[in-house]
Amino acid sequence: MNDSFSIERLLQGDRRTVARAISSIENGEKSSEEILSAIYRCTGKAYRIGITGPPGAGKSTLTNKLAQWYRKQNLRIGILAVDPTSPFTGGALLGDRIRMTDVELDDGVFIRSMASRGSLGGLSKKTREAADVLDASGADVILLETVGVGQSELDIAGAADTTVVVLVPESGDGIQAMKAGLMEIADFFVLNKADRPGAEQAVMSLKMILGFRPHDETSWLPEVLKTVGSEGKGIGEMAEAVAKHRSYLEKNGGLSARRTERMKNRIEEIVQDQLKVEFWNDERKRKLTASLDAVMKLRQSPYELAQELINSL
Repeated sequence: MNDSFSIERLLQGDRRTVARAISSIENGEKSSEEILSAIYRCTGKAYRIGITGPPGAGKSTLTNKLAQWYRKQNLRIGILAVDPTSPFTGGALLGDRIRMTDVELDDGVFIRSMASRGSLGGLSKKTREAADVLDASGADVILLETVGVGQSELDIAGAADTTVVVLVPESGDGIQAMKAGLMEIADFFVLNKADRPGAEQAVMSLKMILGFRPHDETSWLPEVLKTVGSEGKGIGEMAEAVAKHRSYLEKNGGLSARRTERMKNRIEEIVQDQLKVEFWNDERKRKLTASLDAVMKLRQSPYELAQELINSL
């Protein structure tokens, strides 16, 4: 770790130190592991809310307004807005900060745009580590806003305590929700831009689809809320739905179970990443290159070569 870097200042919420720590994580610097290990015992206090949905649904506007609402409750907010990766710089392409003008100058809000770095689930692996930094620095609520999702693994549900799926009234959202697997990961739905035609039909459609989801009296059944994010309508109801879901999880042990599963998956991921780095040393890379000719000439299958490489471990 750089001698000039202060864990104490990070824990006190110093913005420049927090920004440096997240940059270290994004760049994959060795010091980032030391920082994360040093602050780990100071994490676990912040509540993490995932906000996802198709492009154009107004996720950034809702994130902005929700942050404003929480600030009125005197809570400290961290926002990690995950955008597609620029093919040229590797950085975040859209830069959600330019769409969060209401809170960007608020000292009680820390906003960081992060690149998805090719993550199919819309959530960069580094985002979860950056959330730990915000958690340790004193954030009460962390808003994780992800890129628009498609038919890929929706790993936002594995990173958030409560997952909000944002949709719009246009035709096909019910089908989109079913196809993309959003029905399984949503703790509640927000139909944004509800002043548009077709909003009531879209809400009824979603509720009907949810009615087919297996549930009993004790299980959580997602609500469908209506908002007009650009006008700030429905934001209080959205915050109340988060609070209601949090209370439900805390009462039945679900919050602890979610966080335990999240940590299990994270440790597995850390081990896999480290094994991958250690496995592909110079010797195995040379063997792979030298043996490719035999595979291309059909004298050896790729499975046989892979097994030889594994056996050399």
